[in-house]
Amino acid sequence: MARFTVEIADDPAEQAQGLMHRTSMPMGAGMYFVYQRPRPASFWMRNTLIPLDMLFIDAQGVVKHIHHNAVPLDETPIPGGEGILAVLEINGGLAARLGIETGSFVRHPAHAGHAPVWPC
Repeated sequence: MARFTVEIADDPAEQAQGLMHRTSMPMGAGMYFVYQRPRPASFWMRNTLIPLDMLFIDAQGVVKHIHHNAVPLDETPIPGGEGILAVLEINGGLAARLGIETGSFVRHPAHAGHAPVWPC
C-alpha cells in the first residue's frame, strides 16, 4: 500500500494551474484532480518542470490507465480514457517503483459517493 499527501484540484482554476512552474515535489506528495462526474480526461505538460506519473482513476477508485514519466514542458496530449473521475499526479517513476499498476485501487473520499452498492 502506498500513501500520498495530496493537494486537491477540484475547480477549473486549480485544475488549469495544476503543477505548473514547480521545480520540485516532495516524494510521497501529489496533486489529485477531481471532477464533478466521470468524463474523458486528457492532460499535457505545458509549463510543468518536473517529470510526472499520471494515474487516471474511475469513479470506483480503479486505476484505468497510467502514463509513466511524462516529459516536462511537452505539450503533446496525454489521453487517459473515458469515465475518469480523478487523476493523481505523482513524481515520475514512482508508480512503477511502488508497484502501482492498471487495476490498482485508490481510496479517497472523492470516490465514496460513486462506489457500487453490492447486494447482501
